[in-house]
Amino acid sequence: QVQLVESGGGLVQAGGSLRLSCAASGSIASIDAMAWYRQAPGKQREMVAASVSGGSTYYVDSVKGRFTISRDNAKNTVYLQMNTLKPEDTAVYYCNVVLRGKNYWGQGTQVTVSS
Repeated sequence: QVQLVESGGGLVQAGGSLRLSCAASGSIASIDAMAWYRQAPGKQREMVAASVSGGSTYYVDSVKGRFTISRDNAKNTVYLQMNTLKPEDTAVYYCNVVLRGKNYWGQGTQVTVSS
């Protein structure tokens, strides 16, 4: 069982940056994949960024060149660096990891970008 706790969300002006963190209760060294999702009011949850164990990464077109997913195995933490934020990035952001075929989710952290 893995518990995930996100942090780093908040209110930022357009053009600003935030770094989201997702701290895992156990080792993430052997995870199959990690991802960040977001859900804006009235919209479906979408995958924003993902990284699989082989090293491949995926970014939704709207964040390419602005967001970067990474992890620190020593700290059991997954990150999402978000730069040049836009009002349309406003959403609740969720961390997801897949370990031994099981999905684990964090509770979400709110990101609000003002224009």
